[in-house]
Amino acid sequence: MAKATFAAGCFWGVEATFRQIPGVTSTRVGYIGGQTENPTYKEVCTDRTGHAEAVEVDYDPAKVHYADLLKVFWENHDPTQVNRQGPDWGTQYRTAIFFHSPEQAAEAKASKEALDQAHRYSKPIATQIVPAVTFYPAEDYHQQYLEKRGLASCHIK
Repeated sequence: MAKATFAAGCFWGVEATFRQIPGVTSTRVGYIGGQTENPTYKEVCTDRTGHAEAVEVDYDPAKVHYADLLKVFWENHDPTQVNRQGPDWGTQYRTAIFFHSPEQAAEAKASKEALDQAHRYSKPIATQIVPAVTFYPAEDYHQQYLEKRGLASCHIK
């Protein structure tokens, strides 16, 4: 098993997207990249904790490759937005890849570079590629939020 962590705006839609991928064994939403220990959703929404809303993805590398997860990440949000996705704004909605190994770092950087060289976007890619630090799971009511409510997506493409 392996782990990947992505921030791409509101974590509800991001989680729902990754849960659909064969080879993904589990997901959980939470907060990463800030200075506050054990932050709450309310604290993160103040834009003062430094955390991003993110999804931690557990996957079987024999069934799905990290490169496939990166492809889903890039295709399911606007990586040129700085601290916002659609109507949601604030540093908690930033675009980021939190890598768990030097191999993930290299793959993430190469995929970003390939998108830049292909001129896929009219604006520069704002996605941060940074080491994974402590991931704090969000409150239970946020886990599989859309699925629990019978909603297919709130994701903005």
